[in-house]
Amino acid sequence: MSVYVGNLSYEVTSEDLSDVFSEYGTIKRIHVPTDRETGRMRGFAFVEMEQESEEAAAIEALDGAEWMDRVIRVNPAKPRTDKPRYNRR
Repeated sequence: MSVYVGNLSYEVTSEDLSDVFSEYGTIKRIHVPTDRETGRMRGFAFVEMEQESEEAAAIEALDGAEWMDRVIRVNPAKPRTDKPRYNRR
């Protein structure tokens, strides 16, 4: 399972997320998507933790919390769906 973290400040780094989520358990992976054209963070991230119970504790504690002047959303991540990719011209 993975945790979706949304409504993040564009200034947030993987290290910032690690600092916050490590309070709830061992982090396996953090993915911070960036815009392909600008390289800028897209305002959300995914955090995968060692145990599902750790992810549940992080969701319970952090969903709706104010962090870096934003109210963040923390939910179980939905499985990725394969959308058709269109060639952009």
